[in-house]
Amino acid sequence: MHLLLSGIVGSVAYGLAGPDSDVDRIGVFAAPTVAFHGLHPPRESVVTTDPDVTLHECAKYARLALSGNPTATELMWLPEECYETRTAFGKRLIGIRAAFLSAPRVRDAYLGYASQQFRKLTARDSTVGGRRRSAKHARHLARLLHQGRVLYATGVLEIRLADPEWFRAFGDRVAGGALAEAEELVAAAERDFARIRTPLPERPDEETVERWLLDVRAAHLPR
Repeated sequence: MHLLLSGIVGSVAYGLAGPDSDVDRIGVFAAPTVAFHGLHPPRESVVTTDPDVTLHECAKYARLALSGNPTATELMWLPEECYETRTAFGKRLIGIRAAFLSAPRVRDAYLGYASQQFRKLTARDSTVGGRRRSAKHARHLARLLHQGRVLYATGVLEIRLADPEWFRAFGDRVAGGALAEAEELVAAAERDFARIRTPLPERPDEETVERWLLDVRAAHLPR
């Protein structure tokens, strides 16, 4: 495994981390190219929970990012201090991050993942642990909607939130029973996506992404 790019994502990157927050990491790696021709192809993802690390083989990572997956996408837009590994191919990946973006996939991915958080809110329980989880789901719902709208409107993904306290307060209100506020936030985001004139293209630039991936494959052939 050759790690190309990795960094700290999640609450720490957003500025939403609290004393009990986990430190989440994600990375992209390249498996030896010849390994794909054997009986047992390399694993596409390696996930550990202690510590919380998710590593995707570069082809899978490219497919996730092209689909608009928010967690995969944010790796290419992190603040400088959140990166832990940046090889030449990792820097090049950051350099072509706009190639992964397309208007329909950004809209569908961010609204879709936010809707997942809303469904988790409707299934919450009333225990202390349940309220804590509800506050977390509400914060991530609001964060996904905010990031998705900014990305859709500007072509730039905002990772470090300018006003993290607003998101914390929103999470507390929803966990305290203001579920209607979360429902209205989703509805407002849907209206915004419908009216915003986006600079994003209808389709991602797969040719640029493919060129990067093939160069990674060529670089990891045996000499």
